[in-house]
Amino acid sequence: MTRYVLISIMMLTSAGAFAQTDKKPKPQQESADTNIVSFNSIVFQTKGNGLFRNIPGSASSVNFSEIRSLAPLSANEVFRKVAGVHVVDEEGAGMRINIGIRGMDPDRSRGVLVLEDGIPVSLNPYGEPEMYYSPVIDRMSGVEVLKGSGQVMFGPQTIGGVINYITANPGLTEKIRFKASGGNGGLMNALLQYSNTFNNVGIVSTLLHKRADQLGYARFGITDFSTKFLINAGKHSKLIVKLGIYNELSNSTYIGLTQTMYDRGDQDFTLMAPDDRLDIRRYSLSASHLLNISSRLKLSTTAYGYTTTRNWQRQDFSSSKTTSNQTGVVWGDTGISNGAVFMRNQNAHRDRRFEVFGAESKVNYDYHIGKVASELQAGVRYLYERAYEQRINGKKADARSGDLVEDEIRTGNAFSAYAHNRFNLSKKLLLTAGLRMESYNYERNILRNTFTLNNVARVRDTNLIANNQILTLIPGAGINYQIDDKMTLFAGLHRGYAPPRVKDAISNSGEVYQLNAEESWNYELGFRGLYKKLLTYELTAFYMDFSNQIIPVSESSGGTGSGLLNGGSTVHKGIEAAYRLNISSLFKTSSKIVLSNNLTFVQAYYTGERFKKSGTETININGNTTPYAPAYFHNASLNVELPFGLGILLSANFTGKQYTDELNTVAATADGRNGLLSAYKVFDANLYYRIPKAATTLSFTVKNLSDERYIVSKRPQGIRVGLPRYFMASVQVDL
Repeated sequence: MTRYVLISIMMLTSAGAFAQTDKKPKPQQESADTNIVSFNSIVFQTKGNGLFRNIPGSASSVNFSEIRSLAPLSANEVFRKVAGVHVVDEEGAGMRINIGIRGMDPDRSRGVLVLEDGIPVSLNPYGEPEMYYSPVIDRMSGVEVLKGSGQVMFGPQTIGGVINYITANPGLTEKIRFKASGGNGGLMNALLQYSNTFNNVGIVSTLLHKRADQLGYARFGITDFSTKFLINAGKHSKLIVKLGIYNELSNSTYIGLTQTMYDRGDQDFTLMAPDDRLDIRRYSLSASHLLNISSRLKLSTTAYGYTTTRNWQRQDFSSSKTTSNQTGVVWGDTGISNGAVFMRNQNAHRDRRFEVFGAESKVNYDYHIGKVASELQAGVRYLYERAYEQRINGKKADARSGDLVEDEIRTGNAFSAYAHNRFNLSKKLLLTAGLRMESYNYERNILRNTFTLNNVARVRDTNLIANNQILTLIPGAGINYQIDDKMTLFAGLHRGYAPPRVKDAISNSGEVYQLNAEESWNYELGFRGLYKKLLTYELTAFYMDFSNQIIPVSESSGGTGSGLLNGGSTVHKGIEAAYRLNISSLFKTSSKIVLSNNLTFVQAYYTGERFKKSGTETININGNTTPYAPAYFHNASLNVELPFGLGILLSANFTGKQYTDELNTVAATADGRNGLLSAYKVFDANLYYRIPKAATTLSFTVKNLSDERYIVSKRPQGIRVGLPRYFMASVQVDL
């Protein structure tokens, strides 16, 4: 919840949202505009014609009404509605999002800054930005995605883009929402939300519980509780306090199918390691004070903290038939080299706890330079993070404890300062320029690990301490030119930046690697517009030039489990297009008919000379496509709603072929971890009926209508198959 903060968020909208601080807050509405202009938003303001004239770059939002019509099983379906965003399913339930923007590697969303109400949600935003916890889409009122130079104010991950989940604000009057859903595999989902305002205090509380016996690969139980208070402390002052509690227990695993298992066709969702279990607990608290000092000067201050416990028990296995301590359970084909998985009667507990505390203060000042109206947004933020990591080896496949073999503490202190100025050079031309300074001090303290002495590996206690510091400046600039009242041209450039993970920048022996930060120059040019109430559209060309893209070799990315590589230079270039056509307005029908489309073409490839071993060969991968970067992805939807409330939403997702490694291996490997991923298409349908007099919505949803069988990923450790045809029904009551 650090620096990218709620405040960054809330101050960005302060010009629009705080202009009404002497009034009671408007009740939460289910429209795009009210979801955008809220205290939770990071960038969007609906001034003028809604063309986001103040945003220097590509930006998108999905509001509550769109989410409700979509009836998503997970947030993945929502983010697919945004151009440039590639989402990889993991277990089918969306408990861990894997998002790559504009050809970035989607593994654990490392290249994306993910926020909830402007507060970061990753484990440790600097040292370990992986998304093992993902906010639950069921309780969200909208999402925003920012991909242009405006993200220079945020950080530390400002390469691919910024994603912000938006939760509801309190309403003026009492409102109760209840939603219940059920589906295949024992899925049960129940949400209860209460919202009201008492004098000057507004409150909205949400309790969610969802579970499934086996949804695809996943067996899980999740309980999520959040409460937000909005306190009017005077004519010019507001206080927002938010509390969150999340508890998950699931059978998440890294092991996947071998190629022969996939070829059989009847083992797609076999639980190969039934004793694997992941326990995640997260507690968060934030407070933000918003002050209108004058009509031109506003101050926002936020403090927040959260802790995430991620304990993961996973059974050991091997591709070698000579491996020791086998259980006798074997998957795959033992007659093919690396074609089988031999389960071992032992496991490892990867227990981790993460702590984050952050504070930020930001000013928003409107002023003039001569006749040029300007707006300055400047702020400072501090973030403290700490990770406690242990590995405990169990002596049975289902052991709940064992021998401590790894124990370490990683600590980081970050300070950031930024300034972002808008110059209204004319009624049509807006210039923005920003600069952010990042200072990050990190330390790795290894208390226990495995070390080799006289060619013998031994576990021993130690007290290895190593540290390093990163200091950098990140600039960005953009222009917006309003061609007319209905069309805006935008262009921007900014420095993409992401620091290396602490555990990868310092080795197990305490050696500080010369692992550079991930850096790029990002350019974009585009235009967006609207035509009456009929059509909204955006077209953007982008170019991302990486001087060093870090290649993850973590287990989640299919690697050895520790260390990253300086991957050298890469280029990501392409075009994004999106539009929303109101057909009912065109034909002046009483029914609601809306067609939406977004299409992305991207080329992401290595540049410069870089060599990689493949068996006995050394291959130059210059020009090869980066892993998990499809050449295109296309999402379309058609929503038809009749005047009496009956509607249907048809959705389609098309994803192009993907390579799974730097060598661009085409032939499938026997272990299921490499080989070309074929293009696939998925169709969904949601039939719903809104009953206005009963304030009730009924829906029946079918995911993957055609029952397409396709591979979504070959990592971490084997083939993952997309969810087959899936049925779900729900009822929502608003009182």
